[in-house]
Amino acid sequence: MDEDRLARIALTWLFEPGTRAVFRLVRQVGAVGALRRLLAGKVPDQRLRATVESRLAAGDPWQVALTAAEQTERLGARLVTPADPEWPTRLLSLDKLSLPGADRRVDQETAPPLCFWVRGAWSLGEALQRSVAVVGSRAATPYGLHVATEIAFGLAERGWAVVSGGAFGIDAAAHRGALNAGGLTVAVLACGVDRPYPMGNTALFDRIADVGLLVSEWPPGAEPLRPRFLIRNRVIAAATAGTLVVEAAARSGATQTLRRAIAMERPSMVVPGPVTSAMSVGAHELLREYPEARLVTGVPHILEEVGRIGADLAPPVRGPDRPQDALDDESALILESVPRRGPLGPDVLAARTGLDLRTALRKLSLLEQLGLVLRRDGGYTLAPAATRPGRAPSGQPVR
Repeated sequence: MDEDRLARIALTWLFEPGTRAVFRLVRQVGAVGALRRLLAGKVPDQRLRATVESRLAAGDPWQVALTAAEQTERLGARLVTPADPEWPTRLLSLDKLSLPGADRRVDQETAPPLCFWVRGAWSLGEALQRSVAVVGSRAATPYGLHVATEIAFGLAERGWAVVSGGAFGIDAAAHRGALNAGGLTVAVLACGVDRPYPMGNTALFDRIADVGLLVSEWPPGAEPLRPRFLIRNRVIAAATAGTLVVEAAARSGATQTLRRAIAMERPSMVVPGPVTSAMSVGAHELLREYPEARLVTGVPHILEEVGRIGADLAPPVRGPDRPQDALDDESALILESVPRRGPLGPDVLAARTGLDLRTALRKLSLLEQLGLVLRRDGGYTLAPAATRPGRAPSGQPVR
């Protein structure tokens, strides 16, 4: 690896990804220059100097970077930096990401990544260009798992990559749905690509590495520390065309991912759940809190949000067409008055509806042509397969 790549590895080892002061220093003097200044203590930020001093007790950053580069090669992985053609350009949005009321460090340190470790043959930028993040609760319900699988399958069938975090629950269901459709899926990890977490999803990660992509900001061997999942979430939100929350409890990390997408003005979507389900409390609160968040119930709604403007429109929801749907008011009134049993004459029907006899006869003739009424014993009765407007075949009101 060249010096710039080694310096980026070293900086990632010294500081957690997303540290704004480090990103700005790299943008100002380059990765190599930034690392040399930090090691020499020639930066005004006391917190940065303290972090470097503490980390130096654990090893030499340049040597750590060389070791990580060797591990990367042995894994068959690769390091991707902003200098590479496959770098995802959407990540630049993180440079301006500002979260309202951010009082925690993880909500403040949301700068773009310095580099990625990648396992898989796909170009990272190409894979993420047409992608949707599907995230949600680890302790998912059967409802949530079913919805996530179906949506991911449908997106993959239509040529969209499905991006998630590889966790149990909704994440794993989304990855599997895309794989089952023969599509592309990307797992963005909070640890090294050589030790995906959770271990229970090892077979899933191996399959993703074979036909999709495993991606991480941390070098091989990095542990899945709790704060890293929250750091990772900003990448999922920034790298994709839109973010979908399928199921989320009140304190779910998935709600944090959507809040980042909303702050970057990306399409942000939520699948509604049962109001009695604790696993949908967080999802419903997102819909209440953010007018920008759109309620979606399937792939057509999602594609309308992330697809081409004016082209990928979801079809309007309506029931099946019926002959009586096109009836005028007078014909519908006659149909409502025709009995199912025992024919009534046109004069009686005219009296019931308040129509003159000539109009009643004309409308009855039309209803007969449509197969909605039958002429019998000098009168008219409702055809067996017909239903009155607003009523089900059983005779019960349509609800």
